[in-house]
Amino acid sequence: MLSFESDYTEGAHPQILEKFIQTNFEQLPGYGSDDYTKQAKDKIKAACQLPDADVHFLVGGTQTNQIIIDTMLAPYEGVIACQTGHIASHEAGAIEFTGHKVITLPESLGKMSAQDLSQLLQVFYSDENHEHMVFPGMVYLSFPTEYGTLYTKDELLAIKAICQNYQIPLYIDGARLGYGLKAADCDLTLPELAQLADVFYIGGTKVGALCGEAVVFTKGNTPKHFITQIKQHGALLAKGRVLGIQFDTLFTDNLYFKMSQNAIERADEIRKLLKERKYPFFIETTTNQIFVIFENQKLSQLQEQVSVGFWENYDESHTVIRFATSWATTKEQVQQLEEIL
Repeated sequence: MLSFESDYTEGAHPQILEKFIQTNFEQLPGYGSDDYTKQAKDKIKAACQLPDADVHFLVGGTQTNQIIIDTMLAPYEGVIACQTGHIASHEAGAIEFTGHKVITLPESLGKMSAQDLSQLLQVFYSDENHEHMVFPGMVYLSFPTEYGTLYTKDELLAIKAICQNYQIPLYIDGARLGYGLKAADCDLTLPELAQLADVFYIGGTKVGALCGEAVVFTKGNTPKHFITQIKQHGALLAKGRVLGIQFDTLFTDNLYFKMSQNAIERADEIRKLLKERKYPFFIETTTNQIFVIFENQKLSQLQEQVSVGFWENYDESHTVIRFATSWATTKEQVQQLEEIL
């Protein structure tokens, strides 16, 4: 079965596996105090051009979102996100589980607008009863978005200005960060994104790692006793080397971005193929996620040979599906898809 269902269906880049084998019998201290983890942190700081950043490693995206949001917010605060944001839809209420409300905004192509954000905050603080309400304490957005779209630099600057005006942090979920930064129409670099965000994470799970996300606090704003709070959430790995070795490898010789580029190139080939075959696109994207409208009977035939992601029902006879490429997608797999389509 050919699979374009997701970007985490493969294991890990061979260089990571080789590094695991090479270091397997080294006796290293735990909880991220080993030299590989320290090297990984230094390499990420260098890539972000933020020598004073504070870097931490966690295992997965939902865990990372929950811990960052819970530790940065006061008990009476919530987090603002698009109604299609991952924390508002596909995290099983993980944020609410910690006692924090997800305050949703409408979206356009998966993105919040600075205008909607400003209006929400103005309305909140103009309400004479706002002391009886959940305070908006953070802005959360994804880059790329859940719809595979990208914020422009100007859009993020506008959102950042509002956050600064209301003194609330901007948190950028970078689960697919590499794929966003390597997209043809991305006008941001990693250092520029790092300057805009108060905290963000570099996704590894979807970009060549077995697991792992690298959290970057950019403004000397790491929550107090953050390691202790990670452990309270059950998320502190004794064998911190598992994450450190992976990110040390990913940020050696630009491997993270080389892998991301592969996903974009294969996605561009699939986009071209789908356009040639006259399949209608649900959303136009330039990242590794491709959203297409399929007639249901044709989809049933496709699924006999190809695994794709369900997105939503378009109408009674059509479905929106997602093709996702990854760091490991090959030209041969794209050619096989061409033969099937």
